[in-house]
Amino acid sequence: MTVTFARLTPELLITDLARSLHFWVDLIGFRIAFDRPEDGFAYLDLDGAQVMLERRDPASRQWETGPLEPPLGRGINFEIGVPAVEPILARLEAAGWPLFLAVEDQWYRAGEVEVGQRQFLVQDPDGYLLRPAASLGERPVRMRGGEPGSP
Repeated sequence: MTVTFARLTPELLITDLARSLHFWVDLIGFRIAFDRPEDGFAYLDLDGAQVMLERRDPASRQWETGPLEPPLGRGINFEIGVPAVEPILARLEAAGWPLFLAVEDQWYRAGEVEVGQRQFLVQDPDGYLLRPAASLGERPVRMRGGEPGSP
């Protein structure tokens, strides 16, 4: 199988590969591009969004910069561009998986336009925060404080 590697691919230390693969593959929709189960490793892809999962092993060479305490990944969320969030939401609901933040439509200023996305937040089994987001398109920047784009 040929894999086109993303230029930036986070590698997440996890506690249980099977449990993480259930979440990332079965619920979110990633596919396993390749794996090394004997090492507790899987490289995942979802239409070019890629992530590596590696089971934490204190005896191996893993680059831990400090204590790992759940929830892991505090201070970061991984935005994943998807065609639609509804299929993911349906799988999560069917599995009884809680959302961290309910689905919402959000608009963000990007230069002279606002870009919209339907998004929600969900934590993986180790506490990493994912933000699947589907595009709502662009619109002109709304007036703020009487001036276009001003606060």
